[in-house]
Amino acid sequence: MPQAQPQFSGRSTPPVSLWGEVAIILSITLAATALAVRFELNEAVFAMTRRWESVQLDEWPIAVLVLALGLGWLSWRRYREAQIQLDARQAAEARLADALAANRELAHQHLQLQESERKHLARELHDELGQYLNAIKLDAVALSDSPGDAASLSQLAAERIVQAVDHVHAVVTDMIRRLRPAGLDELGLVAALENCLDQWRQRLPATQFALQARASLDNLDELTSLTLYRLAQEGLTNIYKHAGATRVDIDLRRSSDSDAILLTLSDDGRGMNSQQSSGGFGLPGMRERVEMMGGRFTIDDSPGKGFSFTARLPAPGRQ
Repeated sequence: MPQAQPQFSGRSTPPVSLWGEVAIILSITLAATALAVRFELNEAVFAMTRRWESVQLDEWPIAVLVLALGLGWLSWRRYREAQIQLDARQAAEARLADALAANRELAHQHLQLQESERKHLARELHDELGQYLNAIKLDAVALSDSPGDAASLSQLAAERIVQAVDHVHAVVTDMIRRLRPAGLDELGLVAALENCLDQWRQRLPATQFALQARASLDNLDELTSLTLYRLAQEGLTNIYKHAGATRVDIDLRRSSDSDAILLTLSDDGRGMNSQQSSGGFGLPGMRERVEMMGGRFTIDDSPGKGFSFTARLPAPGRQ
């Protein structure tokens, strides 16, 4: 479940500037001087300590003054040292923030490069390998139709070629689908998710899959669309491996203030214990992918009561 954020209450005291503190000290000093003049405190103290003239009490104010000056100088030194340490810490924190920002940017560029390479590979597989496989299949069909005494042998060989080509073509099609979501470029994110669910319906006929898109997703950039698709894809894979669910719901919407895209995937399976590691990379990889996009990833798990996760990604223009 989403982690509770610490709440702070009460009024904060505004900091007092250095010159403000100096003004306060000067005001107290002037007030004390005025009281001393008004009530002639020095004469009164002198009269009270006159009997102890032998210990020179009237000279002690000079010692107290020197002590006060020494303590003031010591306080100033400690203040300067603390200020230097604070400046050094702030500079180190600024450098760390810059390093974290640079690291996130590098990770973001790496993800873009990875998806670009996948797109290029999918296009090459489709344009080059797919066409050659079709040409081989056409040749095999022509061979099977050729007349002659060896027609039966030629037909048998051709049928084997056709079967092999059909198998290779199916494998290549599946590779293309995994490398690049079908229909994402032409039809958009929702259509790609519907196509993905159709494939899962064929694989898990006893499980009900439902997709609800309650947002306008026409202006999503390519990386955001790919991230949402990969999250749903990985979530469905985890359900297939671990959940044993009979119903899966995917909800895609914008936040109430429209500054984020929310993807929620939930099932009614056996759930999981988030305190125990499964030894896989599914959930950690999903969390890392979301955080690289500047988003937030939360899970809601109850053993025996299903599992769900919510990915919150910044809307385009809000990152």
